[in-house]
Order: sequence, then structure tokens, then C-alpha cells
Amino acid sequence: MNLEITGTGSCIPELQVPNQNFSGNEFYTREGERINQEGEEIIRKFQEITGIRERRYARPDQQTSDLATIAAQRAIDDAGIDPETLDGIIFAHNFGNIPQGKIQSDILPSLATRVKHDLKIKNPNCIAFDILYGCPGWVQAVILAYNYILAGQGKHYLVIGAETLSRKLDPHDRDSMIFSDGAGAAVVEAIDKDLKKGILSTASQTFTEDEAYYLNYGESNKQDVGHDTRYIKMQGQKIYQFALTHVPAAMKLCLDRSGLSIDQVKKVLIHQANEKMDEAIIKRFFRLYRTPEPEGIMPMSIHLLGNSSVATVPTLLDLLRRGELEGHELNEGDVILLASVGAGMSINAITYRI
Repeated sequence: MNLEITGTGSCIPELQVPNQNFSGNEFYTREGERINQEGEEIIRKFQEITGIRERRYARPDQQTSDLATIAAQRAIDDAGIDPETLDGIIFAHNFGNIPQGKIQSDILPSLATRVKHDLKIKNPNCIAFDILYGCPGWVQAVILAYNYILAGQGKHYLVIGAETLSRKLDPHDRDSMIFSDGAGAAVVEAIDKDLKKGILSTASQTFTEDEAYYLNYGESNKQDVGHDTRYIKMQGQKIYQFALTHVPAAMKLCLDRSGLSIDQVKKVLIHQANEKMDEAIIKRFFRLYRTPEPEGIMPMSIHLLGNSSVATVPTLLDLLRRGELEGHELNEGDVILLASVGAGMSINAITYRI
């Protein structure tokens, strides 16, 4: 029995937000000191480091669950299955639904429940639940679906990653320019085939000794802003060093568990967090096998879509499967590696054969 991704879908919000939109922001350090640089200079340095030129934000009338429902329906259509046959819906996010202009997250009922409702699925045996696992949430949700199926708990799961991070950003924090909105989804199914395909191996890790609060909720960098609101905060340099130290090793653990060799890997789909960081992770990963990094091994979407957290990997996979990433394609039999890192601090990876 193979456990395969038989359908994918994504929802890329229509509102394009170029870097220039931040040129008038007043930026402050974590210590509350004003950054005395021209907006254009801050943006130039930001783009050099992250690779991000623009990002996408949801419309004011759209919620995280709305984006997710669109992506989910597209994945179901792509898989060609009856949604009533789904055994479960697993929804990875971090902040729930956040109405435009509000400061509270809404996760009652769960977003998975809302998507099931919006898809008009009546089957009570289709369980629906959310997981919180930081940016690696969607990859972890796929691993959960994989384990549920292996345990005999059904054969068809809808796995969603969606976020509207634009509603949780501090306009006085340079890091706010990284984040974006979006949704990605996939149908994971048990398929009876002789040839071994689909999910070949997995790996998951969480580091909390010193790393637990590298990403957290905090007050605005500008100290006179109201103290009743919390925003996404991150220790960028520590996260960068953490990722370079631990992500390549976790990816190697995953690939080694599959029994495949490094030269069989055709693409690595890594969480779209920071272009420079992702490039460094890939170089270190291949260095662990004492082999040079192949050209074109890592498709990227961050330049135009930004970092949509749990949505980045499924969106990237959907774009790749549909042939919408120039210079990249997938063919039957190709081996790919999915990997992500984020708040927790958590890391995970999947070895997958198309």
C-alpha cells in the first residue's frame, strides 16, 4: 500500500503588496529605539537578505478559513474524489481566523470544522481538527495523516495549511515585511500499487531548551503603541543559526530512513522563509553527503508570495505540480524532499516519490 498525495490546491490572495508600500513606515528595534535609516535603504537591505519583492494579503472580507476552503476544494477536484469519502480534515495554522481590524483570534469552532461545513460534507465519520506546529504545521499534518492511515484509521485525508499573517504584524518591526497570507491543501490517500511511491519516510523534531521562544507573541517595537495588542516577534539571527545547524541534519535523517541516496533527490521543497537562509540550508544539506548542490534543486516562490507560514510548502508543491514554476517540473518516479522549520522550534521532513 502506498500513501500518496493525489490532489493539491492553493489559494494565493489577489492583493499584491510590493516592498515600496513599507517605505513610509517608522521602524524601531526590539529595544524600542528608532531606526534612523531612509525607508528605501531599509527595503533594499531587506530584499537583499530575504529575496522578497512583494507578498500577498487577503481581502478584508476574507478569513483564514475562507482561503483554506478555496484551496481545499481545488485539491478535492484535482484528486477527483467524493468529499464524503474523506476520513478526516487536518488544518494547520497558528492564529485562527482574525477579522480585519480586530485583535482577537477566533478558533471556536476549529477551522477544520468550518472548512468541513463550508464544503458541505455531511459524513460524521470525517473527523475535523486543527494543529498548531508553527510554520512546519502543514508538513506535520501530512505526517499525521500518514500515521492515521497506517494505523488503520481511514484511507483519505484532506490536509490544509492556511494563514492570514497580515492581521498579526507590527508595522514598526522590519520583520513584518517577511510575512504574508495564503492557503495550500492536499489529499493524502492510500493506494494499492506494487511499485513503491508516495511517502517513503518522515522525520520530526522539536527543540525547546534555549530555542522555545525564538518566535513568540510580543508588544510593538514602538513603545507608545497600545499594550493590549500582541504581534508576531522573532529573533531573526538566532533562527537563522538554528536553521543552518539543525535543518540539514533533520533532512538527512529523513532521507537516510528512506534508504535512498542523495543523487536520487530531484527537488527539495523547503519552507519559504528567507531566500538566503534556504540557500544556506540546501548547501549544508548536500555538504553532509560530500556532494555539490545540483543546479535547480530548490524551487522558490518567496520572491512574489512572501512567507505565508504553513501555506508555503503546499502552495509551492501545487505550483510545481501544475507546471507554474518556470524552469522546474516533476515527472513520474522523481524523488522530492519536503522540509520545514519554524516556531517551537520545530523541524520536519518527508521523502516522497512522485
